[in-house]
Amino acid sequence: MRALQFQRNLPRYAAAKVAGGVVPGFGARVGPLRLADVDEPALPGPGWQRIRPRLAGICGSDLSTIDGKSSRYFEPIVSFPFVPGHEIVADADAGRVVVEPVLGCLARGIEPLCSFCAAGLTGNCQNLALGQLEPGLQTGYCCDTGGGWSTAMVAHESQLHAVPDAMSDEAAVMVEPAACAVHAARRPGLDQPATVVVLGAGTVGLCTIAAVRRHLRPGTLIASAKHPEQRTLARELGADTVVEPGEVRRAVRRMSRSPMVGAGVGDGAEVVFDCVGSAASIDDALAIVRPRGQIVLVGMPGRVSVDLTGLWHKEISLVGAYAYGREAASPAAGGRAGERTFDLAFDLVADADLGRLVSAAYALDRYRDAIDHAANAGPRGAVKVVFDLRGEKNR
Repeated sequence: MRALQFQRNLPRYAAAKVAGGVVPGFGARVGPLRLADVDEPALPGPGWQRIRPRLAGICGSDLSTIDGKSSRYFEPIVSFPFVPGHEIVADADAGRVVVEPVLGCLARGIEPLCSFCAAGLTGNCQNLALGQLEPGLQTGYCCDTGGGWSTAMVAHESQLHAVPDAMSDEAAVMVEPAACAVHAARRPGLDQPATVVVLGAGTVGLCTIAAVRRHLRPGTLIASAKHPEQRTLARELGADTVVEPGEVRRAVRRMSRSPMVGAGVGDGAEVVFDCVGSAASIDDALAIVRPRGQIVLVGMPGRVSVDLTGLWHKEISLVGAYAYGREAASPAAGGRAGERTFDLAFDLVADADLGRLVSAAYALDRYRDAIDHAANAGPRGAVKVVFDLRGEKNR
């Protein structure tokens, strides 16, 4: 099969880190990612089947890996060589499916399930390096499963969600990032907060705006977005006010009618969703959240240097939002406890027309162009860039 394979090669990884630091996405030209003809992965055990990707998204975490910026935190829960790609719509035995990529206890053949998997919190599985698979937190980071950037891979039946006939492939490939956004929107556990801010308007940020509008139903939703197309989409997906990142503190101050206290806002937003994960965005979040408010880290932060004095002084809650599973109840949206995140994500994708966020599709042999486009999507007026495997000869 044809696949983009990421190998363990420290000199090339170091070269990618230097190149990606100069030009985003340039790590694909000098790093350990290569297009190859490789054997299809074997079926690991009962309940597994072979699937053939149709579209596979390029995620921010993929770009971070390719450009040598990923955190060393992940080293024990990744195995090489792996095929990237965890935003996947594919052909399976029973028709089109979307893959829920977390490789938890069920996929690993582990019994009894860990306490998190037993509670439906598969994103928090504690056995990501055990069982019948090599280490891998998700499909796309495990050498045994393959990934979406290929013409064939394997998936466990517990990972597969049927795609409705009326849903396009472009919409279906957005279900996984939408599931991340739904999980983030359900994290605060609030009922119709007065003011919410979403920082960042890339794929995750835009999906989070749509999810917050549907699941939290805030009185006012403020979003920050760098680029014109992002600002347009943020408004269409539910933001009441959209500003450039440098204006977000002033916008929150005006909305809350609160004085500035130093560089921050005296009384700010009840919840801030940080969909960037940089030191600057976390600093903004700390400045604009109200005392005893919540900051939800949706964008993967990596190693950052941030002054946390404000978090201590204002008694702010800082929580992460990773992956999916089953969700707590949502009083504002009438949601029930125990709903599967992916079921909610299918609804969000359809209702908010998130398939329109797919801006460009590339064949595997144009992977350098695809990664360059994805790494520079915002300035180029794009959002989600995907690989299109439907025309590959040996699919």
